[in-house]
Amino acid sequence: MYRMIAILLILFVFTTSAIFFPTAVVIWFFTYPFDRNLHWLHLFTCFWASLYIWVFPPWQVDITGKQHINNKQTYIIVSNHQSLVDILVAFTLFTHFKWVSKAELFNIPFIGWNMYLNRYVRLKRGKGNSIRSMYKACEKHLKRGSSVYLFPEGTRSPTGRVRPFKEGAFVLSKRLNIPILPIVINGSKNAVPKNSLNFHGNSHVTMEVLKPFFPDDDVSVRDLRDEVRAAIVSRVVEEQNAVKSDGRQAADR
Repeated sequence: MYRMIAILLILFVFTTSAIFFPTAVVIWFFTYPFDRNLHWLHLFTCFWASLYIWVFPPWQVDITGKQHINNKQTYIIVSNHQSLVDILVAFTLFTHFKWVSKAELFNIPFIGWNMYLNRYVRLKRGKGNSIRSMYKACEKHLKRGSSVYLFPEGTRSPTGRVRPFKEGAFVLSKRLNIPILPIVINGSKNAVPKNSLNFHGNSHVTMEVLKPFFPDDDVSVRDLRDEVRAAIVSRVVEEQNAVKSDGRQAADR
């Protein structure tokens, strides 16, 4: 039954995407002359992605901390990464940003084409030239007033625990004096685990927006990275469970 539900959801996504992509092209055509950062197109993309959360009752998403987002401020947005659902969940924020995403997603019909249209940032993992191009594109967007959203772990965590953070986002923060906006995602791992496209039952996903971290002159890139990661780790359920488990094991010894 779960496999059938997953197939029906994929068919629904493909069918609606075939309808929404031409709409996105129309929005791009009529708004680009006065909206070079593509705010309106991204807003429509937020609706497009959020629709799959809204119409699929087993996935429930709650957002807290949106008061920490200043829509007039440019951010480097970072979060932990547990599953593909994180992407849909992030769009429910309905705030402007450019995605940093692996290049393979840009090849998906309609959805990937819309990513091109939005001028989201492609990244080929393990390719030095691609990584340099990615940072250059991010810097360009940030200077033009568009926030960027990336996963500093680089890939999804198979266990839900937070992997080490790469320094790129924090180098950009220091170089351009742009604050880091941390986001904590819990519960998405159970919705679509890594290396799976099957439906896995009901999932309550929460997204918590934390207070931004500003890149003070006396804080190094490494320290900024570690502070942001620590703030996220302290609120990730799997990390809290691991601490409790370690405490019980220590008590048993």
